[in-house]
Amino acid sequence: QVQLVESGGGLVQPGGSLRLSCAVSGRPLSKYYMGWFRQTPGREREFVSAFPWTGITSTVYADSVKGRFVMTRDFVKSEVYLHMDNLLVEDTAVYFCGADQTCSKSSTAWHYWGQGTQVTVSS
Repeated sequence: QVQLVESGGGLVQPGGSLRLSCAVSGRPLSKYYMGWFRQTPGREREFVSAFPWTGITSTVYADSVKGRFVMTRDFVKSEVYLHMDNLLVEDTAVYFCGADQTCSKSSTAWHYWGQGTQVTVSS
């Protein structure tokens, strides 16, 4: 089992920044990928970014967030972060942290999820 707990969501104005955190615990993570997805009401969970917990494979980003979002990790704290800059109204969603042994842009392929954290971008 892998346990994931997100935090850091909130209300921010367009053009602002937020940092989401995902505390990770459970089985050894060396073979796992970590990902961020987001979801709005009535829509499927959408891929945002992903990378392997270890290794040098580059981070993959959705085209809609490239150049604005950066995904990082802290091995000591066992946390994953999503740094979001230049936020747009259309970034409003519930953001989920996911973990799986494969990396897919389809949310249905991911086994472990956190509870989600709401991000609202509004003036």
